[in-house]
Amino acid sequence: MKSFYAITLFAITLACTTKEPEKPMNNPFVVGLNEPVDYAQVSAQDVEAYARLTVDNAVVAADAIKNTTDPTFENVFAALDDIYNNMYIASNNCFMLYWVSPDSATRANGLAGYQLIDSLSTSLYSDKAIFNNMKAFESSPDYAALSGHRKIMVDDLIMAFKQSGVNLNDADLAKYKELVKEISQLTSDYSSNMNTANEVLVLDEAGAAGLPENFKTTYKTDDNRYEIPAINATNDPLMKNAASEETRKAYYMKFYNRAADKNLAVLESLVQKRYELAQLLGYKSYAAYNLEPKMAKNPETVWAFLNDLIARTTEKATSDLAELNATKSAALSDENAGDIQGWDIAYYHNQILKNKFDVDHEKIREYLPMDECLAGVFDIYQELLGLQFKKVENGSVWHEDVTMYEVYEGEKLKGRFYLDLYPRPNKETWFYGVQISSGKATANGYQVPASLLLGNFTAPTESLPSLLSYQELNTLFHEFGHIMDGMSYEGEFAMQADAKSDFVEAMSQIFENWIDDYEMLSKFAKHYQTGEVLPKELFDNMINAKNVASGYFALSQLRKCVYDMNLYDLYNPNEKLDTDELWRKIDAELGIPMDVEGTHYQASWIHINTHPVYYYGYLWSEVYAQDMFTQFEEHGLLDQTTGLRYRKLILSNGKQRDIVAAVEEFLGRKSNNEAYIKSLGLK
Repeated sequence: MKSFYAITLFAITLACTTKEPEKPMNNPFVVGLNEPVDYAQVSAQDVEAYARLTVDNAVVAADAIKNTTDPTFENVFAALDDIYNNMYIASNNCFMLYWVSPDSATRANGLAGYQLIDSLSTSLYSDKAIFNNMKAFESSPDYAALSGHRKIMVDDLIMAFKQSGVNLNDADLAKYKELVKEISQLTSDYSSNMNTANEVLVLDEAGAAGLPENFKTTYKTDDNRYEIPAINATNDPLMKNAASEETRKAYYMKFYNRAADKNLAVLESLVQKRYELAQLLGYKSYAAYNLEPKMAKNPETVWAFLNDLIARTTEKATSDLAELNATKSAALSDENAGDIQGWDIAYYHNQILKNKFDVDHEKIREYLPMDECLAGVFDIYQELLGLQFKKVENGSVWHEDVTMYEVYEGEKLKGRFYLDLYPRPNKETWFYGVQISSGKATANGYQVPASLLLGNFTAPTESLPSLLSYQELNTLFHEFGHIMDGMSYEGEFAMQADAKSDFVEAMSQIFENWIDDYEMLSKFAKHYQTGEVLPKELFDNMINAKNVASGYFALSQLRKCVYDMNLYDLYNPNEKLDTDELWRKIDAELGIPMDVEGTHYQASWIHINTHPVYYYGYLWSEVYAQDMFTQFEEHGLLDQTTGLRYRKLILSNGKQRDIVAAVEEFLGRKSNNEAYIKSLGLK
């Protein structure tokens, strides 16, 4: 998942007074072009001072735009990109440290600094004096002469200002800013509640039956019990392997009730305030507002897309559910065992894999030590994209577990990235490719991007290396794809570095395909003790079983997309919003019950909080990803000519040209969904 938290428009009143920019201070964040931040030396006070310096300098630069009497592309739009770039980097650094810093004061100041900068962003994007100069330029012959990425940037910025309330009267604009400020606080509260939830399942030996010995060792206590935290890193191994239904149910209830005591109310307020914001700006729903700048453009397109996939997957999902039910009945030797429950799905799916296809994911894990997997990821991406990664020894980082790399193309520095791979207390619990800075042309040379892979993979212990599940390996390939997307951007303006958000996942999803090829996987999948290569037979079994329950899991993902769209497109302010009842309503419409009474998935679902009207984008992007992968299937998975074409046409693009046109140039034809449907085993 790529993170899009930077500069998301939060509100204070900006008092723009003419003054000189602040001079650089002795602060680890204030560095020369392409010099890395000295993160090891960053203090909470440095974060606060850096945020305030960024805001002060942006105010002065914004005054210059407002006071110009001869609006040009350079003194309005290029100048806005300079302001955006500085705020983007500062905002990202602040929020990143809120997510990852081991120091509580730094986390607190990171969040406060992020909100301060985003407050300024709201004021800038709704500033009528700046907008009037933008419109004046739009009416000039110089605008008529624009083409390519510069025209796209002008048009996108004018839309962004309109969507930020610039055309509202003073009273409504004040209301808009207040709503955005409230939304900002609610999203922060939701994330904090989720990340500080401390749900732990305590098991005795009987309750831990079936769990992998390596997993048990990690969580064993001195009194021979097991204390298993309900976090992303433990969910997969426990739910797939715990033999006791009581254990699975107890864990499931804890995992899907994280922060429910607080976040159900937070979510209800978020949905209401986002609806009010959209109404204020003249949209019928928040989804209509949110989708206008995206590829889909409107809710009708998204609903049609989702409904088509639901129709295609429902038959197989129904068949899959029947197979899971039959597997449970057979395992319990009881035809009346009852319908399979939410806490049963992963377990009995795993039983089918083991018993019918001889696929044991815990055995496969032994062939996937993190260090070797990372080396394999690096080798494949370097070969394919024509890049080189060099580890920075003793790089300055925020925690001893973090590593730092520089990316080169020949002798040319292309960027740097950080890896923060394992869980720790108070760290963000999900998986992200996080952009810290983007590429941009400057007067002093090209600014190279910096990114972070934030993970919560299975951590190493004193006796064992980090051993990845196959799903975690998939996540590693996916998130590193986001890192490469950031490293590959080649554009004049920072504002155009990110692709439209309903396409951005495609550039990572495509790389998940490489681990489904034995030649690729066998390069690095070697047993952590013996060095034996993952047996071809074991791999073949896994591929043969790939579409077991694929319809059910696809429909489960579609269910989340529909939930997201219901919240933000079909919200009715005259009816009480019951976010639990909504799951049951959707299940009834789909004809397959998935809800578990007493659980609240929506209370710890990061997308529904920080990425509203986003979840459909995973499927939307997947269609493009699988279609683009056909070029590598045709020419070779390590064919550098195809890889470089992909990097130059797709990864380096951002928003500089229409992405559909770029995809069609890469494919040599119009895009279609045939490869995606085939990938689900529906053809």
